[in-house]
Amino acid sequence: MKGELRITTARVDHPRSFTLEVATQHGAYSALRKALKEYKPDEVMEVVKKSGLRGRGGAGFFAGMKWGFVPKNIPKPRYVVCNADEGEPGTFKDRIILERDPHLLIEGILLAAYAVESHQAYIYIRGEYALPIQRVSEAVEEAYRAGYLGKNILGSGFDCDLGVYAGAGAYICGEETGLLDSLEGKRGHPRLKPPFPAVVGLYGGPTVINNVETLSTIPAIVEKGADWFASTGVNNSTGSRIFGVSGHVKKPGLYEIEMGKVTYRELIYDYCGGIRNDRKLKAVIPGGASTSFLTEDELDVPMDFDSIQKAGSMMGSSAVTVLDETTCIVHAALILSRFFAHESCGQCTPCREGTHWIYGIMERFEKGGAKKEDIDLLEDICSQMGGGRTICALADGAINPILSSIHKFRDEYEAHVEKGCPYGGKLCEVPW
Repeated sequence: MKGELRITTARVDHPRSFTLEVATQHGAYSALRKALKEYKPDEVMEVVKKSGLRGRGGAGFFAGMKWGFVPKNIPKPRYVVCNADEGEPGTFKDRIILERDPHLLIEGILLAAYAVESHQAYIYIRGEYALPIQRVSEAVEEAYRAGYLGKNILGSGFDCDLGVYAGAGAYICGEETGLLDSLEGKRGHPRLKPPFPAVVGLYGGPTVINNVETLSTIPAIVEKGADWFASTGVNNSTGSRIFGVSGHVKKPGLYEIEMGKVTYRELIYDYCGGIRNDRKLKAVIPGGASTSFLTEDELDVPMDFDSIQKAGSMMGSSAVTVLDETTCIVHAALILSRFFAHESCGQCTPCREGTHWIYGIMERFEKGGAKKEDIDLLEDICSQMGGGRTICALADGAINPILSSIHKFRDEYEAHVEKGCPYGGKLCEVPW
C-alpha cells in the first residue's frame, strides 16, 4: 500500500518473534556486531546524526544531536534510559515492539550506549504493561546468556548492563525528568531545566533518554546506513513512524508509514477502511490527547512533523483518534480534561489549579448550569496556563484540546448552554 515502510515492525508478524532464537534468525544484533567491529563510538553517533532521525515521542528532537550534548571526559558515569512509559491516552505504538520484538529495542539501547560510551542502561516501562514487562525482562535475560549484555560484549571490550524498571501508573513519569526522579526512587516530579538530562540526569550523571520507537529505529540505520534512512520520508522528517489508529474507523490498529508520503485522510480511508457504519467524519485527534483537534476539511495534510505543525496541531505520540458525526466534541473535551486534572502532579500552580478548574467548568457544560460566559472563561484560564508557565509541558498539553474544540466547535458549546447536550452525552462516573 502507498507509503508503507516497515522498519521497526518488520519482524513482529513472525511466530514467537519476541524470542532471541526467532529474532536472530531475522537479523537481530547484526547491527550491533557491525558497530562494535567497524565503528568507533563517535562514528555511530555521526551516523545517527546524518540520518536525520527525530525522536518518536512528542517533541521530535533530533536524536543524534541530543546524544551530542553528553559531555566527554568527566568522571561521572553516563546512562542511557529508554522511556517506555506509554501513558498518553490513545497511544499504543510502543507496546507492539515491547511485546513482539524486545530484542530490537535492546539492540537499539546497546547502540546508543556504545555511541555515548555508557555502561549502564535502564528501560522504564509503564506499570500497567504486564505482558510487555514480562517479555522485555525475559529478553534481557536471554541477551545476557547470549553475551549481548554484560561484560566484554561479543568480545569487543565494551561492557553494558541493562535493568528493567516498572513504573506505578503515573502519566507524569512519561516526562523525561519525572521519569528520572521515579527511577531514582523519588516521587515523579519533573525537574527544572536547565540543566538538561544530557548534562545532569540520572543520579546526577549525563543521561540520554529516548523512547522505544526511537531506539528501535537505530539498528536499521546502523545496518543500512545513514544515507539510506535520510532518503526515506521527507526533509526534517526522515524514516517511518508507527501510527496507532483508534476510534470510529473500520480497521483500527497500528500502521507503520513513511513520513510525509501519506495524508491523514488517506490513513483513515485507505488504510483503515473509512468511518465505522459509513458515517461522516467529524474530527481527528492526530497525535495523542495533548494535541489539537483537526476537522474533516483539515485532513489533507501529510503525516510528518512540519506539515502537521503548520496545520495547527502536532504529531505528538502519533496516536490518531477518529471521531464520527455522532460524537459530542464537548463531551470528548470533557473526558480529556478529566484525564489531565487527574494526572497533574500538582508541582506547578497554573497546572494544579488550572486543570481542575477547567474540568469543573466542563462538567457544568455536561451536566447543566454552564453560562455562555464560561466559554470565554475557559479561554482565559487556558491563556494563563500555557506558554511555558510550568516546569513541564502537561499544562500546555491539557489546554490544546480545550482551545481547539472551542475554536472549531464553538456552536456545540453554545448549544450546551442553551438546551443541553444535543447528543445526549453523559459523564462516566469515576471514583475520585
